[in-house]
Amino acid sequence: MSELILQVPITEERPWLVFGACRQVESDLFFPASKAQELEALRICATCPVRDECFAHAIESREAYGVWGGTTEKQRRRLLRRTA
Repeated sequence: MSELILQVPITEERPWLVFGACRQVESDLFFPASKAQELEALRICATCPVRDECFAHAIESREAYGVWGGTTEKQRRRLLRRTA
């Protein structure tokens, strides 16, 4: 397996990204094309030390695609609708 660094830029606003469990796997996994990939991404998120920070970023930035902070696109859309 080739090593691929997550393509999300690490900025002053997101220094936590360097500690993400997602940094150890192919970034495509977090933009799943199948339910199996989605479940694997969620499994990795479940062990991530910065899951809360990632989730907060996804909600604040309204990330429309991918698995972020242990949530799927559908879960975040549902959550945002409930809090609107």
